[in-house]
Amino acid sequence: MASSQTIARMSPRQKMINLMYIVLTAMLALNVSSDVLNGFNQVEGGLARTNKNMSERNDAIYNQLAAFNTKNPEKGGTWFDKATELRIKTAKIYQFIDTLKTAIIINADGNDADIKNIKNQDNLEAASVIMLAPNTGLGHELKTRIDNYRSYVSTIMTNPIKKANIQSALSTNPHTVKNSIGNKSWEEGLFENMPVVAAVTLLTKIQNDLRYAEGEALNTLLNNIDAGDVRVNEVNAFVIPASRNVMRGSKYSANIVLAAVDTTARPTVYINGTKLNNDRGIYEVVAGKTGVFDYSGYLEVPRGDGTMSRHDFKSSYTVIEPMATVSATMMNVLYAGINNPISIAVPGIPPTSISASMTNGTLTRNGDIWIAKPSKVGAEAVVSVTATIDGHSQTVATTNFRVRKLPDPTPYIPFADGKGNQDRYKGSKPFAKTLLLQAAGIEAAIDDDLLNVSYRVLSFETVFFDSMGNAIPEVSQGSQFSQRQKDSFRRLSRGKRFIISRVRAIGPDGIERTISPMEVIVN
Repeated sequence: MASSQTIARMSPRQKMINLMYIVLTAMLALNVSSDVLNGFNQVEGGLARTNKNMSERNDAIYNQLAAFNTKNPEKGGTWFDKATELRIKTAKIYQFIDTLKTAIIINADGNDADIKNIKNQDNLEAASVIMLAPNTGLGHELKTRIDNYRSYVSTIMTNPIKKANIQSALSTNPHTVKNSIGNKSWEEGLFENMPVVAAVTLLTKIQNDLRYAEGEALNTLLNNIDAGDVRVNEVNAFVIPASRNVMRGSKYSANIVLAAVDTTARPTVYINGTKLNNDRGIYEVVAGKTGVFDYSGYLEVPRGDGTMSRHDFKSSYTVIEPMATVSATMMNVLYAGINNPISIAVPGIPPTSISASMTNGTLTRNGDIWIAKPSKVGAEAVVSVTATIDGHSQTVATTNFRVRKLPDPTPYIPFADGKGNQDRYKGSKPFAKTLLLQAAGIEAAIDDDLLNVSYRVLSFETVFFDSMGNAIPEVSQGSQFSQRQKDSFRRLSRGKRFIISRVRAIGPDGIERTISPMEVIVN
């Protein structure tokens, strides 16, 4: 995790991207709430506006190169030709991503789909079908195009730091999966089981990275021409926000700057008719309520003849409600008597600034995971999440969980197959007599792919039937077969069967229970 000093050195754009990735991580829960889906719509809108602003900025730089080429083609022709090639390559991959968005939305909503009004926002299949389907999935093609574009732009960049930033922004490295062997491919990490609205937002974010890379490359080409010849051609005002999406109660921060700044004559900035109280162009306002907020203003910079040059600008920011995602890692409910792993994350807030508590039990932190251990069955457990934002602590979410008793386990006979692999015989199908004679006793567990809980068997009975149909019960030695039971096994012929019943077992919750019987068929 990045330190506070590292975070402080991040560009405003990188902070915005990091915020969005944390939101996407919270979306991995199976049950996606409408609030989170709406949050993605707001993020998508913010990214779209950012793309539009960056596109306008890139147009302005390209127009400067075009103007200089018209004025001095011998000097500017080479750089203008490179810029034109760059614009064409960017437009092609940008348009390809637009077709991917359309294909995903059509797959989810049908041929009358509207990208501005996605009906099935929580559809988890459309993105996988379009991007990851075998032989036809377009995710690999997108990765290849991004790789080629990244390599091409890297050849233009001369500043090693900016080149590294672009390579990082357009990286398609495999995704590391926590608590799993191996990594996911780049496309699987982004689009596997991803809701439609999240997939579209991710693709918009990639377009944002492309516009960023294009802008850095155009600036590099522009800087290769004599700065004095170009600087006086055109001056534009830019709004650089730390983030377009902020939580209620926190601050929206933006830097208002000129494309080129003379440190001896800094511009004067006016927002909505009011002069900023600093000469660095930093605009801050407390976000008191949610919604989209537009603002406009202008810069005034002195010319050499003493007159003032005015440059207008406008921008917007989105304020969202504080939110957190609390989801049970193993299951949809909490079970009494065992440790239940819980994931807690707050978008834009590091884990070290998050605290949580729980009613009806205990909640403790274990690294990046929280362990919930409820105490009373039938009563709800309420998890409250608190985050420290701008030095102030505030509650960002409360989530209710139902507390249930652990279900009964299933008895089984452990054995090793012909290859030495451990397996479990749970009855109702033929079982080799040799394996039965090798077994020491029975065990019990819940192993339904949701829970993996072992129980300790206290005792059980086997019930055999003689030729007259009379039941002959035999008692075990704890969880082990008794000698009388083993002798009875040896007398069984192929096709015979017996019952293991009255199985008493105790689980980690300390509750003793009698579980379902098991029929053994001798093969």
